[in-house]
Amino acid sequence: MPLFAATAAPRAALKTLALAVGVAAMSMSAQAKTTICVWDVAGKTGDVYATAQDYALAMQKHGVDMQLKVHVDERVAVEDYRAGQCQGVIATSFRTRPFNEVAGSIDSIGSTTIVRNGKPDTQASYEVLRKVIQVFASPQAAKLMVNGNHEVGGIFPLGAAYPMVRDRNINSVEALAGKKIAAFDYDKAQALMIQRIGAQPVSVDVTNIGPRFNNGMVDMVTLPAVAYQPLELHKGMGTKGGVGRLPIMVPTVQVILDRTKFPEGFGEKSRLFWLSQYDRALGLVAAAEKAIPAAMWQDLPPEVLPKYVVMLREARISIAKQGLYDKTTMNILKRARCSVNPADAECASQKEID
Repeated sequence: MPLFAATAAPRAALKTLALAVGVAAMSMSAQAKTTICVWDVAGKTGDVYATAQDYALAMQKHGVDMQLKVHVDERVAVEDYRAGQCQGVIATSFRTRPFNEVAGSIDSIGSTTIVRNGKPDTQASYEVLRKVIQVFASPQAAKLMVNGNHEVGGIFPLGAAYPMVRDRNINSVEALAGKKIAAFDYDKAQALMIQRIGAQPVSVDVTNIGPRFNNGMVDMVTLPAVAYQPLELHKGMGTKGGVGRLPIMVPTVQVILDRTKFPEGFGEKSRLFWLSQYDRALGLVAAAEKAIPAAMWQDLPPEVLPKYVVMLREARISIAKQGLYDKTTMNILKRARCSVNPADAECASQKEID
């Protein structure tokens, strides 16, 4: 008699076994899903979330099946990551800097600002940032992207952040004195710079920076063009305000991964994906800047630009010496600036800070 005779009892046993195997496989499949918390001020209709969807699709070929959990409040997104509810988080570097100061310092004040021939050169600023992201995405920088169990999985520019004011007369370093300027409450560097110029920092976060500007609680915010429409900043500017055409910094969104939850070498593949999206990001930025009415843009007087650059540089170095910016990143940024704009006086020395 065959070992597995076709009797009712063995057939029932085989059916039960098959069902158990199927349930186990479904359970393993569910467990294999990796949750990524994604911050996007526009939720699932936003550009960051759209790029994250393409990221999730692209990473499947590297053995990672992602599910995205969108947040409009990035504080919650980051806290969910800290609590282990997400294996990765995508948020602004102001929030992610504690996980990796090297990458987080890429958004330091004035570190990508280029002024040539008496005019700000925004495209040159983007080339500086591109070079630094390329460095961070290279195998040689892999160790810099790791801090404990946290690994930087990518960097995505939100666009140049411009001074947006309620009164166009606030158009020089001297005119900033005594003014109320928004400073993110989780980025001490911003408050320090504002205090250096004799202005008053007003604590904000991404949920209230728009209302506080629009209601007159602050005189100036520094934000990229992508924030103009969602935050309805035109309400605060009215007929007297404007957007100063000087990139103070280029804020970025950064991907932070719990490296213990991903395959070996995944971080580098992830960083290369986000690097490949750089030109896509610039296209989104260009569209956002074009959407701001031409009448709202303000060219700052040429004579004030050198003072702005010096002010930003001195503030940046002072803040780095206080330990709020990573010194290695400061020097990488300077090398990138000098490769793009070698005629600048700062390029007489190789390092920004020892």
